[in-house]
Amino acid sequence: MMCSIYKSTKKPDTYLYVPYQTEFEDLPEGLTQVWGEPELVMHLDLNERQSLALCDIAEVKAKLEEEGYFLQMPPSEEEIAQLIAGKK
Repeated sequence: MMCSIYKSTKKPDTYLYVPYQTEFEDLPEGLTQVWGEPELVMHLDLNERQSLALCDIAEVKAKLEEEGYFLQMPPSEEEIAQLIAGKK
């Protein structure tokens, strides 16, 4: 499953995963209003990966199929501490 990952110009450390070649205009209006101008980070084949750094890959795939997007919010302080400790 190919997806495109965008970062928000209004919300630091916030990323939006969408199926590859999705038109940004097709996403929910509320999401696009708070998002700002989308900035492409990369295209990624989720079938070629077993995990992602900050989110569960199975959840990302499910959200892409069910809702057409996955919104990755900034990690909490607890999640950052777990990453540093290597306990993700």
